[in-house]
Amino acid sequence: MSRAPVIGLSTYLEPAAMGIWDRPAVVLPRVYTDAVLSAGGVPVGLPPQPPTAEAVAAVLDAVDGLVITGGKDVDAALYGETAHPENDAPRPDRDAWEIALVRAAIERDLPLLGICRGLQVLVVALGGTLVQHLPDLIGSSRYSNGDATFADNPVITVPGSRVAGMLGASATVKSYHHQAADRVPPELEVTARGDDGVVQAVEVPGMRFGVAVQWHPEESPEDARLLTGLVEAARAR
Repeated sequence: MSRAPVIGLSTYLEPAAMGIWDRPAVVLPRVYTDAVLSAGGVPVGLPPQPPTAEAVAAVLDAVDGLVITGGKDVDAALYGETAHPENDAPRPDRDAWEIALVRAAIERDLPLLGICRGLQVLVVALGGTLVQHLPDLIGSSRYSNGDATFADNPVITVPGSRVAGMLGASATVKSYHHQAADRVPPELEVTARGDDGVVQAVEVPGMRFGVAVQWHPEESPEDARLLTGLVEAARAR
């Protein structure tokens, strides 16, 4: 029997209170690890750290698949723009580490899934740009309810894409974002959009599994198709 594939998940580095201690801590919402477990993988956390070639290689040597998780906005300076007033404060530790992981995963053909911020990291890592505040573009906050409440939104997939193969022609997904892909680099293909044209999924052509989605599949435990696809690709590898 083949072993369960090990799936690395990028993590946050945030202040955290634990009993009498209140210190910076490596954290990740449990829904991510539960989703990987439910899909048949073994989750391991990959905390932000200096992205040396040695560190990146050591980490990717040890995992069978990679998830770039959600979180704060990517620093606008990384794609040559001035930050929008609504943007989060930059997190250079995560940006540098995750961009290095993504680039190396593509070179290795390591199964890769980007979630929300993860899609934006992938776009920026390959030279693309982001819409910094979607309400300025579409005139509403339909993709971010605020107050930690996920919004339900439709996505329409591109026929023949990997995302379409997993989700079908359309799906209703859980959204919590105020940014999205703008200029998509030529190394990526857009494989799903919202009914308003906003990019909702991209894929890396030629990879055994190189998918990033703008929504949060981990928030829909009844629908594990994307995480299952990642884990199956990692197992086959």
